[in-house]
Amino acid sequence: MQEFVRIRHTRGGVAQFQPEADRPLAEVRALFMYAVYFAQSIRNGKIYVGSTSKDPSVRIKEHNESSNEWSRNNKPLELVYYETFICKEDASKREVFYKSGMGRRIKKAIIRELKSTS
Repeated sequence: MQEFVRIRHTRGGVAQFQPEADRPLAEVRALFMYAVYFAQSIRNGKIYVGSTSKDPSVRIKEHNESSNEWSRNNKPLELVYYETFICKEDASKREVFYKSGMGRRIKKAIIRELKSTS
């Protein structure tokens, strides 16, 4: 059963989606194996949605080293938001959702909320 969730605003403007129970961060990191993240281009403001089995900040460093064509054309990128998952299938479905019509609207709402609180 899914717990209610909230967006946690963290230092540096990066947000993490966590259960309301809000376990200590070290404990949460020990549990998750996959993440869906939003990376924003500092140059043009475009948002990249990706998923990874790595720590999202490590993946952003790889993007900034031009790991794919989108990154090369839009770098430098900064991590602005991520959600963690135990299951790869859940992370993949969430990534696909954020790339869909309704998911894009929700992604934009998340980004707007982050900008208004920073």
